[in-house]
Amino acid sequence: MSHHSNLLRAIFQDPISGNIHWREIESLLHHLGASIEPVGGARFRVVINKVEGFLHHPHHGGVCNKQEIKHLREYLARAGISPSSYEEQRHK
Repeated sequence: MSHHSNLLRAIFQDPISGNIHWREIESLLHHLGASIEPVGGARFRVVINKVEGFLHHPHHGGVCNKQEIKHLREYLARAGISPSSYEEQRHK
Protein backbone atom coordinates (compact mmCIF):
# COMPACT_ATOMS: atom_id res chain seq x y z
CA MET A 1 0.00 0.00 0.00
CA SER A 2 1.45 3.33 -0.98
CA HIS A 3 2.01 6.25 1.33
CA HIS A 4 -0.18 8.45 -0.89
CA SER A 5 -3.04 5.97 -0.74
CA ASN A 6 -2.86 5.86 3.07
CA LEU A 7 -2.73 9.66 3.22
CA LEU A 8 -5.82 9.99 1.00
CA ARG A 9 -7.67 7.58 3.31
CA ALA A 10 -6.62 9.67 6.32
CA ILE A 11 -7.90 12.85 4.64
CA PHE A 12 -11.30 11.28 3.91
CA GLN A 13 -11.76 9.41 7.20
CA ASP A 14 -14.31 10.32 9.86
CA PRO A 15 -13.76 11.76 12.34
CA ILE A 16 -11.44 14.15 10.55
CA SER A 17 -7.78 13.74 11.44
CA GLY A 18 -6.06 16.79 12.88
CA ASN A 19 -2.57 15.35 12.55
CA ILE A 20 -1.58 15.61 8.88
CA HIS A 21 1.49 17.61 7.90
CA TRP A 22 1.32 20.20 5.12
CA ARG A 23 4.46 18.78 3.46
CA GLU A 24 2.70 15.38 3.12
CA ILE A 25 -0.31 17.09 1.54
CA GLU A 26 1.94 19.06 -0.80
CA SER A 27 3.70 15.83 -1.83
CA LEU A 28 0.33 14.14 -2.45
CA LEU A 29 -0.93 17.08 -4.53
CA HIS A 30 2.23 16.99 -6.69
CA HIS A 31 1.84 13.21 -7.05
CA LEU A 32 -1.74 13.77 -8.27
CA GLY A 33 -0.44 16.18 -10.92
CA ALA A 34 -1.52 19.41 -9.24
CA SER A 35 -0.07 22.79 -9.99
CA ILE A 36 0.53 24.68 -6.75
CA GLU A 37 1.40 28.35 -6.57
CA PRO A 38 1.54 30.75 -3.62
CA VAL A 39 -0.92 33.64 -3.90
CA GLY A 40 0.04 35.62 -0.82
CA GLY A 41 0.46 34.91 2.83
CA ALA A 42 -0.37 31.31 3.65
CA ARG A 43 -2.69 30.85 0.64
CA PHE A 44 -1.93 28.55 -2.27
CA ARG A 45 -3.78 28.23 -5.56
CA VAL A 46 -4.09 24.56 -6.50
CA VAL A 47 -5.35 23.16 -9.80
CA ILE A 48 -6.08 19.45 -10.33
CA ASN A 49 -8.15 18.09 -13.24
CA LYS A 50 -8.84 21.69 -14.29
CA VAL A 51 -10.52 22.35 -10.92
CA GLU A 52 -9.15 25.34 -9.03
CA GLY A 53 -9.05 25.59 -5.26
CA PHE A 54 -7.34 27.66 -2.59
CA LEU A 55 -5.68 25.98 0.37
CA HIS A 56 -4.06 27.45 3.46
CA HIS A 57 -0.67 26.44 4.75
CA PRO A 58 -0.94 25.89 8.52
CA HIS A 59 0.64 28.66 10.58
CA HIS A 60 2.14 26.69 13.47
CA GLY A 61 4.37 23.65 13.10
CA GLY A 62 3.14 22.64 9.65
CA VAL A 63 0.33 20.40 10.95
CA CYS A 64 -3.09 21.00 9.38
CA ASN A 65 -6.06 21.43 11.69
CA LYS A 66 -9.42 19.69 11.18
CA GLN A 67 -10.92 22.68 9.35
CA GLU A 68 -8.01 22.75 6.87
CA ILE A 69 -8.34 18.99 6.27
CA LYS A 70 -12.11 19.36 5.77
CA HIS A 71 -11.47 22.11 3.21
CA LEU A 72 -8.86 19.94 1.45
CA ARG A 73 -11.28 16.98 1.40
CA GLU A 74 -14.02 19.10 -0.16
CA TYR A 75 -11.61 20.43 -2.79
CA LEU A 76 -10.32 16.95 -3.70
CA ALA A 77 -13.89 15.66 -3.98
CA ARG A 78 -14.76 18.56 -6.34
CA ALA A 79 -11.70 17.63 -8.42
CA GLY A 80 -12.94 14.03 -8.63
CA ILE A 81 -10.36 12.55 -6.28
CA SER A 82 -11.22 10.06 -3.56
CA PRO A 83 -9.45 7.03 -2.07
CA SER A 84 -11.47 4.69 -4.33
CA SER A 85 -10.88 6.69 -7.54
CA TYR A 86 -7.16 6.84 -6.71
CA GLU A 87 -7.02 3.06 -6.24
CA GLU A 88 -8.84 2.50 -9.55
CA GLN A 89 -6.32 4.72 -11.38
CA ARG A 90 -3.38 2.89 -9.84
CA HIS A 91 -4.65 -0.53 -10.99
CA LYS A 92 -5.33 0.42 -14.62
